[in-house]
Amino acid sequence: MAAYPPSAPPAASAGPARAWAAGLACWLVVAVALAALDGHIDLANQALLLVLGGALGSLWLPAGPALLAGAGAVLAFNWLYVPPRGSFSVDTGQHALMLGAMAALLAVIVGLMARLRAQAQAARHHQQQAEQLRQMGETLRDSSEPLAHAGALQQALASLVGAPVALLLCRDAPGAPTPETVMSLGGGGGEVGDGDGGAEADADETAGLWLCLRRGQAMGPGSGHHETLAHWYLPLRGRQATLGAAVLRLPAAGRRDEGRRAHAQALCDQMGVALQRIASQRAEQRALAQAHLQAVRNALLAAISHDFRTPLATILGAASSLQDQAERLDAGQRRRLAERIVQEAGHLERLTDNTLQLARLDAPGVDLRLDWESAEELVGTVLRRARQRAPGRLLRARLEPGLPLLHCDALLLTQLLDNLVDNALAHTPADAAVEILVRREPGRPASNHTGPQTDNPAAADHLVLAVRDRGPGVPAAWRERIFEVFQRGQAGPQPEADTRRPGAGVGLAVCRAIARAHGGELRLRARSHGGSSFECHLPLPPPGDGPRLPDINALNEAQG
Repeated sequence: MAAYPPSAPPAASAGPARAWAAGLACWLVVAVALAALDGHIDLANQALLLVLGGALGSLWLPAGPALLAGAGAVLAFNWLYVPPRGSFSVDTGQHALMLGAMAALLAVIVGLMARLRAQAQAARHHQQQAEQLRQMGETLRDSSEPLAHAGALQQALASLVGAPVALLLCRDAPGAPTPETVMSLGGGGGEVGDGDGGAEADADETAGLWLCLRRGQAMGPGSGHHETLAHWYLPLRGRQATLGAAVLRLPAAGRRDEGRRAHAQALCDQMGVALQRIASQRAEQRALAQAHLQAVRNALLAAISHDFRTPLATILGAASSLQDQAERLDAGQRRRLAERIVQEAGHLERLTDNTLQLARLDAPGVDLRLDWESAEELVGTVLRRARQRAPGRLLRARLEPGLPLLHCDALLLTQLLDNLVDNALAHTPADAAVEILVRREPGRPASNHTGPQTDNPAAADHLVLAVRDRGPGVPAAWRERIFEVFQRGQAGPQPEADTRRPGAGVGLAVCRAIARAHGGELRLRARSHGGSSFECHLPLPPPGDGPRLPDINALNEAQG
């Protein structure tokens, strides 16, 4: 991983040759200046120039050469400029004190510069480690599969210790590791990806990796556990579990480097936390799926216990009456009991069909049997069935002229309209009409659910299949919840506490599922003078994409 070192002193940032040249140039400039100013300034100022040159030279030269250069400069200054000139003797105590102070000051400056250079080097090293941790953390944070980045971790650890690294990683949720749930990563045989710093672990190293993984403790020199080992064994720790281990093969000189081991452990822990995060997410998804499955199972049991039991009890009672009291009943009574059995059996059949259809449409990748169908034929089939079930009710249909064919599953759409018509008949007074309206609507967004008919529902025209009634309507709080599976609302203006009743209530839920399977949406709209309008918006193909039937309304008028 790339690192970005901070700005450093000139001696650290320049090359060795350039640093030596710059340091010697500083001393040369000082020597020329002292020679040029000799006789023009006093000895104290000349000494200050020498100290200034030593300070500048120590910026570039290493500590040893800078110290030797400073000592030589003090001796040369004594020989050339301190009376008596041409000798190392000093005629006064003040000159000796000045020479001693110059030497001490140059030594202090060289020592301070060496310490500053060491601190800058340590700061660059720490910054590189922090940058490496940051990049590794960002990579793992945004990854949905941390195991794919195990090779990057292997390379980072190998560059840290200068030797190949082998990893042992848990594939699945934390727990007791087994050979089936753990994968190894080494050079040439890695399962995730071969890294430049990988090497296969031998038998002893593999045993150490498994021990480190099971105990979740670092082992090796300086770790406090099994310090006689030649290598570091570091766990990949999450928050409550260990999800892997790494073996770092160390040179003899670096086995007690606590800073390097701490940085390697931090890199390993980042991978461990990422693995545990993904494992926790997968466990959460499995728990949610299990909870949803249990909720559906409970709802199905509730549907069977309530909505299925009622018609079965009615059928059983009528059949028992016919069996036990047939000779006491006249023909009219027997006919009514038989009609009741047929009616309840039909209701039970529709309830079963709705439940099974809802389960099929909720499954992923459902395949619809699409064909070009006429809206007039679909509505005619629904009206014929509804009049057979409710012969005394008033049913009307209005279809806009010139409707195009609909690319759909005819069985599903007739089931949708059958359910909507039955729902309207159940909540409408006997003397009120139930109307089926089919019209074309200009293109506008009808749903976020795309279906098999069009890739862009917002750009296509829509066919609206509406079933309208003049019943008591649906409270505002239930206009969205009424389509939820295994929920249904009591029509009318009752308070919220009374608007729910038990039962399956899958009829409207399967209607919405059918509409969405066709790329449309089912809506409930309150009518202005009372009642409800359940409207199914289905996207139409672009003009000219499919066959088109002649206008049936026009043909009927032409035929008289």
